[in-house]
Amino acid sequence: MAAAIDGPTNPMVTPLLTDLYQFTMAYAYWKSAKHNDRAVFDLYFRKNPFGGEYTVFAGLEECIKLIANFRFTEDEISFIQASLPSSCEVGFYDYLRQIDCSDVEIHAISEGSVVFPKIPLMRIEGPVAVVQLLETPLVNLINYASLVATNAARHRFVAGKSKLLLEFGLRRAQGPDGGIGASKYCYMGGFDATSNVAAGKLFGIPLRGTHSHAFVSSFMSSDEITEKSLKNSDGSNVCEDFVSLVQAWLIKLERSQLLGGIFGETNQSELVAFISYALAFPKNFLALVDTYDVMRSGIPNFCAVSLALYDLGYKALGVRLDSGDLAYLSCESRKFFQAIEKEFKVTDFGKTGITASNDLNEETLDALNKQGHEIDAFGIGTHLVTCYAQPALGVVFKLVEINNQPRIKLSEDVSKVSIPCKKRCYRLYGKEGYPLVDIMTGENEPPPKVGVRILCRHPFNESKRAYVVPQRVEELLKCFWPGRSGIYTEELLPLKAIRERCINQLGQMRSDHMRRLNPTPYKVSVSAKLYDFIHFLWLNEAPVGELQ
Repeated sequence: MAAAIDGPTNPMVTPLLTDLYQFTMAYAYWKSAKHNDRAVFDLYFRKNPFGGEYTVFAGLEECIKLIANFRFTEDEISFIQASLPSSCEVGFYDYLRQIDCSDVEIHAISEGSVVFPKIPLMRIEGPVAVVQLLETPLVNLINYASLVATNAARHRFVAGKSKLLLEFGLRRAQGPDGGIGASKYCYMGGFDATSNVAAGKLFGIPLRGTHSHAFVSSFMSSDEITEKSLKNSDGSNVCEDFVSLVQAWLIKLERSQLLGGIFGETNQSELVAFISYALAFPKNFLALVDTYDVMRSGIPNFCAVSLALYDLGYKALGVRLDSGDLAYLSCESRKFFQAIEKEFKVTDFGKTGITASNDLNEETLDALNKQGHEIDAFGIGTHLVTCYAQPALGVVFKLVEINNQPRIKLSEDVSKVSIPCKKRCYRLYGKEGYPLVDIMTGENEPPPKVGVRILCRHPFNESKRAYVVPQRVEELLKCFWPGRSGIYTEELLPLKAIRERCINQLGQMRSDHMRRLNPTPYKVSVSAKLYDFIHFLWLNEAPVGELQ
């Protein structure tokens, strides 16, 4: 099976991508002959990001790719040997030479699913030393992926389903890996395309992009356009002087009754830049219109070029606004396009696309919605890919069972108390098709049944409990790496299919769980039996104080 799965996308993801203490623990396990003890760890998070009440699970495929190819090279073992104290016995390095993940079992929630705090995203079972070596890379691969996918989903929710969302974050991302990962997981979270060419090649994500302000300001005069001819869209005729055709349209616009007084003389170097770009890409003409002045130059120049293209059977894609009052400028641009359609009888010119960029985030999208705008697409970069509003998700990796003995991690902070033992997790749906609650049970408990009432309890708060009669029951944890168990293994789906799952699951959520301000918390619970066991183990493990 391992040979059929490629290695991680990033070649830096190797067994050495871990913390030193994983190797010191592995040596101590080996030294005490505990290294093959059968351990179960849960990978989960404690709190939803960005002040919201949901998270999108991402990064699983990269985890499975790591696990499928987990072997130390001689060079890596030599480095580990040089990094550990010289007192470590050489037999330990022979042990490292022979380990892989053939005896590790991975159960996980499907990638692209909507997930919630405390529920294990992954359950990792295997020899304790090997599983500990996996801890840091697995947490690393899930943390940012889930965070940025969630950020993308939140932007999509605010923008609305009908808007085109473009990820433009590569130049501001935290290094090449941050840029590649952001493009992949933003697409998963609901974005439509990326400017990142490498991500387009690696993952098949649609690419979008036109030109910058530098392209516009690099032109000085029409003398720089040496080839002025352009074929009709059907190839039947050739317009020998496209520049003159554009100039003729600009004069018509200046004399227009409906557009009178909106603009005077436009910036001619900008016009030349637009003509040059249209000659290069007549079927994909989209112009950045704010280099000089949007309404007095950029929009009229764009329209003159677009109308000339229309005469030859082409249809311009639209404009991009990258500064200024985006709501106002988009509305004024739309009026300009509609006036042209009305006066010159150009079909659908009033629907010409308007794209906006310029440090957009959730708040600005929300503000634009409240102000009213005519923007069809948003190009979003810095705030999206850097997760500016929250830099980390806070994924943790906790031991819950060893050699069939449940273990618990206690804390004075109740939110940091772990939920012990190997568990099964279910999502219970109500009559209207919405998820009502996620519930964890012990591994050997009977699963919840449709139409049968079950008591769902808060793991730590005694008074928070509710009976639920589920109309549908979905088991969340599925096997993605069987180890030696021989059980059925889920396939790793292509990115597009994971994206569709993510969009569908987000669409199933109740709107009050999704809203930006004061969202309703989603309920995460345990069965009555697991609740009793948690508190029995808690009392058993917590030391009893003595007052003098």
